[in-house]
Amino acid sequence: MNSPTTTQRPGRLGLDWLRALDFLSKERERFADANPQSSRLADRAREHLLFGVPLHWMNDWGTPFALHVDHASGAMVTDVDGHVLTDFCLGDTGAMFGHSPAPVAAAVSRQATRGYTTMLATEDAAVVGEQLAQRFGLPVWQFAMSATDANRYIVRWIRAATGRQKILVFNGCYHGTIEDVFVDLVNGQPVQRDSLLGQVHNLLDHTAVVEFNDLAALDAALSTGDVACVLAEPVMTNIGMVLPEPGFWDAAQKIIRRHGTLLVMDETHTISTGPGGYARAHGIEADALVLGKPVGGGVPCAVYGMSADLAARAEKAKRDAPPGHSGIGTTLTGNMLAMAAMRAALTEVMTPEAYGQMLALAEHLAAGLRTVIGHHGLPWCVTQVGARTEFQFCPAPPKNGSEADRILDGELEHLIHLGLLNRGVMITPFHNMMLVCPGTTVDDVAQLLGALDEVLAAITPER
Repeated sequence: MNSPTTTQRPGRLGLDWLRALDFLSKERERFADANPQSSRLADRAREHLLFGVPLHWMNDWGTPFALHVDHASGAMVTDVDGHVLTDFCLGDTGAMFGHSPAPVAAAVSRQATRGYTTMLATEDAAVVGEQLAQRFGLPVWQFAMSATDANRYIVRWIRAATGRQKILVFNGCYHGTIEDVFVDLVNGQPVQRDSLLGQVHNLLDHTAVVEFNDLAALDAALSTGDVACVLAEPVMTNIGMVLPEPGFWDAAQKIIRRHGTLLVMDETHTISTGPGGYARAHGIEADALVLGKPVGGGVPCAVYGMSADLAARAEKAKRDAPPGHSGIGTTLTGNMLAMAAMRAALTEVMTPEAYGQMLALAEHLAAGLRTVIGHHGLPWCVTQVGARTEFQFCPAPPKNGSEADRILDGELEHLIHLGLLNRGVMITPFHNMMLVCPGTTVDDVAQLLGALDEVLAAITPER
């Protein structure tokens, strides 16, 4: 690890970076000593798994080698060395309602002896459709295996329905790995993201990008009249949380409608807000909505819904198209196992009562984080969206993707995350995000705050 001065990274103001580097070295040794079975499995996996893990993202925890899990339940993860870890990462939202929620586990167990996939509809599908329409206010729904696919499919439907080819995204967005969204603003100019592997065609031909909260830029970009939809999270989450400024979405919706463009809300992360997501809670009337990860209680699946008008136009586009594959769907889409899991999650897990408990505890967590950070005199802020809380390396929340990108500090994040992990607490490895689930307790929050206090005490000047 390099040791740039604190002036090069704004989040390091108030830290003693030499102490931090010494702390990191000791924490890496501590992790290696405490996790011999994970080390052995990591060595074994390197023989046949690319990067030694099922998905290369699993190396992003900042640990000397990949931590291996044995089992998980509720808010706890038990690793292969027997350590019980309090989990505030929760599969980066996939397990937002806890690992293996009992109603979902029971539904999956029942379905396991009744067939996994037949490429046929079930009663569960009808119930899930009814639940989604009631919860989110959109009448027509379809399914996918992930939010990535759901985003890809809804964009394809909207392009077909509108006859327009372009989409618009916000700088620093994340909508899974749908290719169209990997466009950034660099010094105010749109560029294709240089980390994107294997990309052939130029994404700039069909994707416009503007800063979040910039109404003038949004209006100008849509004025060309060729943008099919704006694909957006109501709150940006993956580059660090970026909140909409007061009135932004009210004005943005008017601009979007005036230019004949449709609005797609990706609520995969912001479902943390409440049972109907952020959009419904804040009066955003989207033409389509996408939700992945937690909607099946962690079972791989996703959903996307449409307004009646968009659904009618989409159906017409399909009927008018020549026979053949639409480019939408996979054989496993809407499978029986996923439908059983979604029915249980929507009817028994994602309840107002569960949200009430989660949101109250998240408020407690956010307040505690502010106290701990303030105690150490660090110029960091805390942002909360429902059950989702994050601390960021800046005095006030960023207003757009460029501001959020400038304060990211992967080295500092990994240092903090490793320190927390060695003290029995997991938070999301990509940034400093924490989720509480129905199984999270006040004692769990106290454990996290105590661990963070220890880590910050070790990397700030001695008192």
